[in-house]
Amino acid sequence: MPHYQQLGTVPKHRHTLFKDDAGNVLYEELMGEEGFSSDSSLLYHRHIPSGIVGSRVWELPDQTLTPNHPLLPRHLKLHDLAATTDPKTADAVTGRRLLMGNGDVRLSYARVGKTSPLYKNGLGDECVFVEKGTAVVETQFGALPVEEGDYIVIPRATIHRWVVGDGEVAQLFFIEANSHIAPPRRYLSKYGQFLEHAPYCERDLHGPTEPLLAEGANVELYIKHRGAGPTGVVGSVHVLPNHPFDVVGWDGCLYPFTFNIRDYMPITGKIHQPPPVHQVFEGHNFVVCNFLPRKVDYHELAVPVPYYHSNVDSDEVMFYVAGDYEARKGSGINKGSVSIHPGGHPHGPQPGAIEASIGVERFDETAVMVDTFLPLQLGEAGMAADDGKYAESWTPGHKWAGGKWSNS
Repeated sequence: MPHYQQLGTVPKHRHTLFKDDAGNVLYEELMGEEGFSSDSSLLYHRHIPSGIVGSRVWELPDQTLTPNHPLLPRHLKLHDLAATTDPKTADAVTGRRLLMGNGDVRLSYARVGKTSPLYKNGLGDECVFVEKGTAVVETQFGALPVEEGDYIVIPRATIHRWVVGDGEVAQLFFIEANSHIAPPRRYLSKYGQFLEHAPYCERDLHGPTEPLLAEGANVELYIKHRGAGPTGVVGSVHVLPNHPFDVVGWDGCLYPFTFNIRDYMPITGKIHQPPPVHQVFEGHNFVVCNFLPRKVDYHELAVPVPYYHSNVDSDEVMFYVAGDYEARKGSGINKGSVSIHPGGHPHGPQPGAIEASIGVERFDETAVMVDTFLPLQLGEAGMAADDGKYAESWTPGHKWAGGKWSNS
């Protein structure tokens, strides 16, 4: 986070003895990135935050990854996938299903109607996009309401849970990093303030507004962390002697925040603008971009849809959220679709899309894009949601079926 916040009660000087009104010692905890060398916050607990009275293995949902081989562009139908699960039995921690991933990032999806257990990700930050619905994300920093169109960025090791109201259903797209997730460096001054050319600013970011205090004993905390095995991702459950939402105050520059996609100001130009102008966040070896309703190119010979491009260094994932995506018309892609355009394969508009776009002045589309710089492999949900025919959409008369091409 680029700016300092303070909530609740904190002592005048850091790292000094601090007591509550009853004379009880409050326990200071530093949450910091990159050891002691980057952004951090100091939290003041009623109880020792290291306490633990039990533990067991958490058997994570299937984390198996399968190479995209032979190399193919793919179309995943997430709404069809979600329809196979009753949201009343699914929560945002144990109910997420792995679409794809690599050593830097994992992408998952869930349709949930149940409050999650307490959880923290010890591998990296999480950025969750709320496709539909509402929820409250309760954290040790305070509570954050989320709604349709919100991103919520949750720093590594932040204890939180997703609270879904009775009868409510939320559809969530998860970006789980093995690193930290932050605004692009080029948007920030050397001191961390958003610059004038940035498409959003501090006013658009919303953190907790007051401490969230809870009582309880023998509280379960689900933890995702590094470990042995083919995926390197394992889970544990710790039983805590006291409820971890015991923070009376905190201050610093590291905390969860929300940002609504509608507050992003698209950058447009005389000719077609490349994806980096739509960037919203970055992590190690991946970026997150928005594509939003906007006026498009105004050169007299402009082609508003993207030109064909080879993803030489990256795999491109596009989650189609709303509107009509002009470049993909005729491909079967619709709301709730995810396309995967892998590195090594040139892609661009579907046949006829260039001609149809000439003279168009505005695009009505909302999508979230994740570009990765290591190849993505398919998770169990990615394989289950694959329509099996997207690769043929650029070449009428040729079909991919049974592991081979054939003429129709």
